[in-house]
Amino acid sequence: MAKKFDTNPLDPDFPEKARQTQTATMPTSEQRNGATRKFADAEEETRVFGEKEFDSYQQNFGNEGEQPQTYQKASFYDRSENQDASRKVAKVGLPENILVGLPYVPFYVGMVAGILELIFVPKSEAKVRFHAAQGLAAHLGILIVTSILGVAGFLSGFAETASDIFSLVTMIMLVIFAFKAWQGKPIHIESVESLTNWLEDTIKPQN
Repeated sequence: MAKKFDTNPLDPDFPEKARQTQTATMPTSEQRNGATRKFADAEEETRVFGEKEFDSYQQNFGNEGEQPQTYQKASFYDRSENQDASRKVAKVGLPENILVGLPYVPFYVGMVAGILELIFVPKSEAKVRFHAAQGLAAHLGILIVTSILGVAGFLSGFAETASDIFSLVTMIMLVIFAFKAWQGKPIHIESVESLTNWLEDTIKPQN
């Protein structure tokens, strides 16, 4: 009768056969103490290709004319300031470069142009409206300072001379601003920035 803990109760000789099989598959002492075989390096030294070799590789790669396209450096979209200079502005019909330059024209021409542009140019034309508001703010600032110097000129000859110099300098400045705006170059008059933002938000375009 088979014992309770026999591995295979149908074969009483199974434990002895299992020990013999295990002994036969175990490595001998010579196999255990043999010299360790050194494997070849799995990673070869990286080869550096020159430009000519890389081009030659691209030409020879592929089957029957199927060659990979030559790598080209990615280039960012460069939107030039003058790209839309001749574009007609909606609801006005004039080129953009003309409209951004007009508000800086001296002798009150720019002041009137700035007011009209803020009234008729839609909100979607942010660039035109910004220059209109900034040009108008510059003219208002110049007008205020000129008025103060004019009043002071009645009391002092030096103030009258300062008013003339200020008028000449600001006229040259406005001409430069008008030319730069017409060219599409950025213009930022920091001294009238707050007034520029107020004018642009206050004067709403007419539908």
